Amino acid sequence: MLTATTDMLPDLLRLLAVPALGWAAWRDVRTRRLPNRLWAPLVAIGVLALAIDTSGHLPMTTVEDRLFFVRVGVSVLVLPPLAYGLWWIGGFGGADAKALMTLAVLFPTYPVFYLPGDAYPLVATSLGVFSMTILTNAVVVGLAYPLYLGVRNALHGDISPIMFVGRRTDVAALTHEHGRLFETTEGFTRHGLDVDALRMYLRWRGTSLSALRTDPETCRDPASVGVTNDPTDGAVDAATATDTDAATDTDAATDTDADTDAATDTDAATDTDADTDAATDTDYDDPWAAERFLDEIEGSAYGTTPEDLREGLRVVTTRETVWLSPGVPFIVPVFLGLVVALTYGDLVFGLLRAVGAV
Repeated sequence: MLTATTDMLPDLLRLLAVPALGWAAWRDVRTRRLPNRLWAPLVAIGVLALAIDTSGHLPMTTVEDRLFFVRVGVSVLVLPPLAYGLWWIGGFGGADAKALMTLAVLFPTYPVFYLPGDAYPLVATSLGVFSMTILTNAVVVGLAYPLYLGVRNALHGDISPIMFVGRRTDVAALTHEHGRLFETTEGFTRHGLDVDALRMYLRWRGTSLSALRTDPETCRDPASVGVTNDPTDGAVDAATATDTDAATDTDAATDTDADTDAATDTDAATDTDADTDAATDTDYDDPWAAERFLDEIEGSAYGTTPEDLREGLRVVTTRETVWLSPGVPFIVPVFLGLVVALTYGDLVFGLLRAVGAV
């Protein structure tokens, strides 16, 4: 049983972040959307806990008191700007940055929890900045995911230069997937069409992916787009009538190895069709009404250009399966990194200590 003392009150308050971040990781995986209202209560808890801790180190009369304020300063003055910078250059999403900023306030120094026989976390760094431990743990946990993808793809026979960063997905299932296409009609790319942007486009023109694939020749003609609709933000759970049609396509899709192998053969056979589609696009000033779509909506559809959209539409209307970036939110390894930090401690420091490097 966890032994509670008055000194542990701030750390016990901080534990409220564990279920909150667990829920955030689950929701972000399912929807790629997190409400902003999640962070303010956690920051408030962090400020309250930090105020209680600070009162115990005033006035600063010992080395430990001074170290406390140095560690708090490193946490709240280094990690938030770092998180913001990584978000600004596209390193990860806004919710991931907000999670790290929140943790910088919640966990500036190492907490201590006493259980029968030991105190946790087990491994603490010399620096003593707990938010940095959470970040380094998250990076280590995150590095394991590409290895998982590589093994998974190898077991399914999907050997490819991008097998460690992507997975093969049925095109019919894209309406319920997240990520970005790793393919163009010419080969692989890291800047393919965002699946959220694809959903926005389908909702805008009031059609389904199934209808688009059934008659791409008609859909390519910009005159085929009549009255348009609210594109939403592309979220899976922003249900529309056209999504219901698309969901039927997803239900029909299977994940068996045999189907995947057959689909791979189909992909090879459709390369010629894709070349024909590219040539047919030149018959129109605005193939697929891509420019009209981007002109009418608010924002940029996740950085999509007209040519990005056209290329993506050519891919999804001529292939049965595509390589897709999983797009796992960084908040997932952040949550796992927090859990590991609260129990074991710092993974990197523990490894370095085990090999005698520290």
